[in-house]
Amino acid sequence: MNRTILIIDDDVNIGNMLSEALNGEGYEVLRAYSGTEALMVLEKNRPDLILLDLMLPGLSGEEVLPRIKGIPVIVVSAKTDVNHKVRLLYDGASDYITKPFVISELLARIAALLRLSSVQSKVSEEASDDMISVGEVSLNMSLLSVKTGENEISLTRTEAAILYILMQNANRPVGRSTILDRISENTPDCTERSLKQHISNIRKKLQSADGIDHIEAVYGIGFKFS
Repeated sequence: MNRTILIIDDDVNIGNMLSEALNGEGYEVLRAYSGTEALMVLEKNRPDLILLDLMLPGLSGEEVLPRIKGIPVIVVSAKTDVNHKVRLLYDGASDYITKPFVISELLARIAALLRLSSVQSKVSEEASDDMISVGEVSLNMSLLSVKTGENEISLTRTEAAILYILMQNANRPVGRSTILDRISENTPDCTERSLKQHISNIRKKLQSADGIDHIEAVYGIGFKFS
Protein backbone atom coordinates (compact mmCIF):
# COMPACT_ATOMS: atom_id res chain seq x y z
CA MET A 1 0.00 0.00 0.00
CA ASN A 2 1.35 3.43 -0.96
CA ARG A 3 2.28 5.82 1.82
CA THR A 4 0.48 9.18 1.93
CA ILE A 5 2.22 12.48 2.58
CA LEU A 6 0.47 15.75 3.37
CA ILE A 7 2.16 18.91 2.09
CA ILE A 8 1.18 22.01 4.07
CA ASP A 9 2.60 24.97 2.15
CA ASP A 10 0.98 28.07 0.62
CA ASP A 11 3.70 28.37 -2.04
CA VAL A 12 2.10 26.69 -5.05
CA ASN A 13 5.37 26.30 -6.94
CA ILE A 14 7.15 24.58 -4.05
CA GLY A 15 4.09 22.42 -3.41
CA ASN A 16 3.93 21.37 -7.06
CA MET A 17 7.65 20.55 -7.08
CA LEU A 18 7.30 18.45 -3.94
CA SER A 19 4.21 16.69 -5.27
CA GLU A 20 5.97 15.75 -8.50
CA ALA A 21 9.01 14.41 -6.65
CA LEU A 22 6.91 12.45 -4.14
CA ASN A 23 4.65 10.99 -6.84
CA GLY A 24 7.79 9.90 -8.65
CA GLU A 25 8.80 7.92 -5.55
CA GLY A 26 5.40 6.22 -5.36
CA TYR A 27 3.86 8.32 -2.58
CA GLU A 28 0.27 9.54 -2.55
CA VAL A 29 0.06 13.29 -1.91
CA LEU A 30 -2.45 15.48 -0.10
CA ARG A 31 -2.23 19.29 -0.19
CA ALA A 32 -3.19 22.10 2.18
CA TYR A 33 -2.43 25.77 1.59
CA SER A 34 -3.10 27.20 5.06
CA GLY A 35 -2.98 26.09 8.67
CA THR A 36 -6.77 26.07 8.93
CA GLU A 37 -7.13 23.99 5.76
CA ALA A 38 -4.50 21.57 7.06
CA LEU A 39 -6.56 20.86 10.20
CA MET A 40 -9.64 20.30 8.03
CA VAL A 41 -7.71 17.81 5.88
CA LEU A 42 -6.50 15.99 9.00
CA GLU A 43 -10.07 15.62 10.28
CA LYS A 44 -10.83 13.36 7.30
CA ASN A 45 -7.42 11.84 6.51
CA ARG A 46 -4.51 10.32 8.38
CA PRO A 47 -1.35 10.69 6.28
CA ASP A 48 1.78 8.71 7.08
CA LEU A 49 3.95 11.85 7.19
CA ILE A 50 3.54 15.63 6.99
CA LEU A 51 5.74 18.29 5.39
CA LEU A 52 4.97 21.52 7.25
CA ASP A 53 5.88 25.05 6.24
CA LEU A 54 5.86 27.65 9.02
CA MET A 55 4.87 30.85 7.19
CA LEU A 56 1.22 30.01 6.50
CA PRO A 57 -1.85 32.21 6.15
CA GLY A 58 -4.31 31.90 9.00
CA LEU A 59 -2.84 29.53 11.57
CA SER A 60 0.96 29.44 11.39
CA GLY A 61 2.99 26.25 11.23
CA GLU A 62 3.99 26.79 14.85
CA GLU A 63 0.30 26.83 15.82
CA VAL A 64 -0.56 23.78 13.72
CA LEU A 65 2.31 21.58 14.94
CA PRO A 66 1.04 20.92 18.52
CA ARG A 67 -2.33 19.85 17.09
CA ILE A 68 -0.79 17.05 15.04
CA LYS A 69 -0.80 13.82 17.04
CA GLY A 70 0.93 10.56 16.19
CA ILE A 71 2.13 11.55 12.71
CA PRO A 72 5.81 12.27 11.87
CA VAL A 73 6.30 15.91 10.86
CA ILE A 74 9.21 17.37 8.90
CA VAL A 75 9.30 21.15 9.16
CA VAL A 76 10.35 22.70 5.83
CA SER A 77 11.15 26.35 6.43
CA ALA A 78 13.42 29.22 5.47
CA LYS A 79 13.95 30.05 9.16
CA THR A 80 17.50 29.16 10.17
CA ASP A 81 17.66 30.17 13.85
CA VAL A 82 18.98 27.22 15.87
CA ASN A 83 16.94 28.03 18.98
CA HIS A 84 13.79 28.15 16.87
CA LYS A 85 14.60 24.73 15.40
CA VAL A 86 15.19 23.28 18.86
CA ARG A 87 11.88 24.68 20.12
CA LEU A 88 10.00 23.08 17.23
CA LEU A 89 11.64 19.72 17.96
CA TYR A 90 10.49 20.09 21.57
CA ASP A 91 6.98 20.85 20.32
CA GLY A 92 6.75 17.61 18.35
CA ALA A 93 8.54 18.00 15.01
CA SER A 94 10.42 14.88 13.95
CA ASP A 95 12.90 16.69 11.71
CA TYR A 96 13.70 20.12 10.26
CA ILE A 97 15.07 20.98 6.83
CA THR A 98 15.91 24.51 5.72
CA LYS A 99 14.82 26.09 2.45
CA PRO A 100 16.30 26.04 -0.12
CA PHE A 101 16.90 22.29 0.12
CA VAL A 102 18.13 19.49 -2.09
CA ILE A 103 15.17 17.29 -2.99
CA SER A 104 17.22 14.10 -2.76
CA GLU A 105 18.09 14.92 0.87
CA LEU A 106 14.45 15.57 1.74
CA LEU A 107 13.38 12.30 0.10
CA ALA A 108 16.04 10.45 2.10
CA ARG A 109 14.82 12.01 5.37
CA ILE A 110 11.23 11.09 4.50
CA ALA A 111 12.21 7.48 3.79
CA ALA A 112 14.18 7.27 7.06
CA LEU A 113 11.31 8.64 9.15
CA LEU A 114 8.79 6.30 7.53
CA ARG A 115 11.06 3.33 8.27
CA LEU A 116 11.34 4.44 11.90
CA SER A 117 7.57 4.93 12.10
CA SER A 118 7.03 1.36 10.87
CA VAL A 119 9.36 -0.01 13.56
CA GLN A 120 7.59 1.98 16.27
CA SER A 121 4.18 0.78 15.06
CA LYS A 122 5.39 -2.80 15.28
CA VAL A 123 6.63 -2.23 18.82
CA SER A 124 3.28 -0.68 19.80
CA GLU A 125 1.35 -3.59 18.32
CA GLU A 126 3.42 -6.07 20.31
CA ALA A 127 3.03 -4.15 23.58
CA SER A 128 0.08 -4.34 25.95
CA ASP A 129 -0.95 -1.48 28.22
CA ASP A 130 1.23 -2.90 31.00
CA MET A 131 4.13 -4.45 29.09
CA ILE A 132 6.48 -3.33 26.35
CA SER A 133 9.55 -4.95 24.85
CA VAL A 134 12.32 -3.50 22.72
CA GLY A 135 15.12 -5.85 21.78
CA GLU A 136 16.19 -7.75 24.90
CA VAL A 137 14.62 -5.24 27.29
CA SER A 138 11.09 -5.94 28.61
CA LEU A 139 9.26 -3.56 30.96
CA ASN A 140 6.35 -4.67 33.14
CA MET A 141 4.47 -1.64 34.41
CA SER A 142 2.25 -3.66 36.77
CA LEU A 143 5.21 -5.21 38.55
CA LEU A 144 7.40 -2.08 38.22
CA SER A 145 10.23 -4.25 36.92
CA VAL A 146 12.36 -4.45 33.82
CA LYS A 147 14.00 -7.60 32.48
CA THR A 148 17.01 -7.60 30.22
CA GLY A 149 18.41 -10.96 29.22
CA GLU A 150 18.15 -13.15 32.32
CA ASN A 151 18.38 -10.27 34.77
CA GLU A 152 15.38 -8.56 36.35
CA ILE A 153 15.56 -5.29 38.26
CA SER A 154 13.03 -3.23 40.18
CA LEU A 155 12.07 0.33 39.31
CA THR A 156 10.23 3.08 41.10
CA ARG A 157 6.87 4.10 39.65
CA THR A 158 8.44 7.26 38.22
CA GLU A 159 11.35 5.38 36.67
CA ALA A 160 8.97 2.87 35.08
CA ALA A 161 6.78 5.66 33.66
CA ILE A 162 9.78 7.44 32.13
CA LEU A 163 11.24 4.25 30.70
CA TYR A 164 7.87 3.29 29.19
CA ILE A 165 7.70 6.55 27.24
CA LEU A 166 11.30 6.20 26.02
CA MET A 167 10.71 2.59 24.92
CA GLN A 168 7.53 3.58 23.09
CA ASN A 169 9.72 5.94 21.05
CA ALA A 170 12.72 3.61 20.68
CA ASN A 171 15.59 5.10 18.65
CA ARG A 172 13.86 8.49 18.55
CA PRO A 173 14.66 11.47 20.80
CA VAL A 174 11.91 12.42 23.26
CA GLY A 175 11.83 15.98 24.56
CA ARG A 176 12.06 16.70 28.27
CA SER A 177 8.78 18.62 28.21
CA THR A 178 7.07 15.70 26.44
CA ILE A 179 8.20 13.29 29.16
CA LEU A 180 7.07 15.63 31.94
CA ASP A 181 3.69 16.30 30.32
CA ARG A 182 2.90 12.61 29.84
CA ILE A 183 3.83 11.40 33.31
CA SER A 184 2.90 14.40 35.46
CA GLU A 185 -0.48 13.05 36.66
CA ASN A 186 0.83 9.78 38.10
CA THR A 187 4.32 10.81 39.16
CA PRO A 188 4.22 14.17 40.97
CA ASP A 189 7.76 13.59 42.26
CA CYS A 190 9.17 14.05 38.76
CA THR A 191 9.90 17.69 38.00
CA GLU A 192 11.98 19.51 35.44
CA ARG A 193 14.77 19.68 38.03
CA SER A 194 14.62 16.01 39.05
CA LEU A 195 14.07 14.42 35.61
CA LYS A 196 17.77 14.21 34.85
CA GLN A 197 18.39 12.33 38.13
CA HIS A 198 15.57 9.86 37.41
CA ILE A 199 17.04 9.23 33.95
CA SER A 200 20.47 8.70 35.49
CA ASN A 201 19.05 6.14 37.94
CA ILE A 202 17.36 4.20 35.11
CA ARG A 203 20.57 4.18 33.05
CA LYS A 204 22.60 2.83 35.97
CA LYS A 205 20.08 0.09 36.74
CA LEU A 206 19.89 -1.10 33.14
CA GLN A 207 23.65 -0.92 32.70
CA SER A 208 24.23 -2.92 35.89
CA ALA A 209 21.98 -5.65 34.49
CA ASP A 210 23.42 -6.10 30.98
CA GLY A 211 26.43 -3.80 30.71
CA ILE A 212 24.76 -1.67 28.01
CA ASP A 213 23.97 2.04 28.21
CA HIS A 214 20.50 2.05 26.66
CA ILE A 215 19.64 5.73 27.20
CA GLU A 216 21.40 8.54 25.38
CA ALA A 217 21.13 12.25 26.14
CA VAL A 218 20.40 14.16 22.91
CA TYR A 219 21.80 17.68 23.20
CA GLY A 220 19.15 20.38 23.05
CA ILE A 221 16.25 17.93 22.78
CA GLY A 222 15.97 15.27 25.47
CA PHE A 223 16.68 11.54 25.70
CA LYS A 224 16.64 8.50 23.43
CA PHE A 225 16.29 4.77 24.21
CA SER A 226 18.17 2.36 21.97
